[in-house]
Amino acid sequence: MPLVYIHGFNSSPASLKARQTAAWLQKNCPAVSFVCPALASDPARAIAQLQLEVEKTGGPVGLVGSSMGGYYATWLAEKYRLKAVLINPAVKPYDLMVDYLGVNANYHTGERYHLEQCHVNAVKDLEVPVLQNLANYWVLLQTGDEVLNYRLAESRYNGCRVTIEQGGDHSFQHYERHLPAIIEFLGLATGVS
Repeated sequence: MPLVYIHGFNSSPASLKARQTAAWLQKNCPAVSFVCPALASDPARAIAQLQLEVEKTGGPVGLVGSSMGGYYATWLAEKYRLKAVLINPAVKPYDLMVDYLGVNANYHTGERYHLEQCHVNAVKDLEVPVLQNLANYWVLLQTGDEVLNYRLAESRYNGCRVTIEQGGDHSFQHYERHLPAIIEFLGLATGVS
């Protein structure tokens, strides 16, 4: 069963957590394939990319989503009844995206793109009003997140497994120490050290 890592807004597969996840799997669970698509800046195209990754496996996958990737992972987890680990997930990213209307550049790739209101609306259309499968989520939050208010995610994912760490930041410091438990939660491997 593969792990699909979903990077955040203006990020890429070159993000630290994506690289840490890939390296950890290669060393500790080489049988688990790692997938981290470079998501399009257009949200409709990004979710289509992710659906393709999930559907082409022909079976269940484990999802890990960071920030906006957590928002996308929630939509995918509900649609396909999958388990998902969400790291400092965005709860209502469309509210924040209006600050980015216009020309933007990806932090990792430098790719320039134009964010329009239609893109914000496309993200809002992906909102899951009510979570149906609370046991399928593990949410990792750090109170020092300087981008997103962790309390919004704490409230949104009430009833799910939630871990709140004091301090930290939006990147979720020391993420890698959670990888054995993440892989176990997702059911990707047994006997993980």
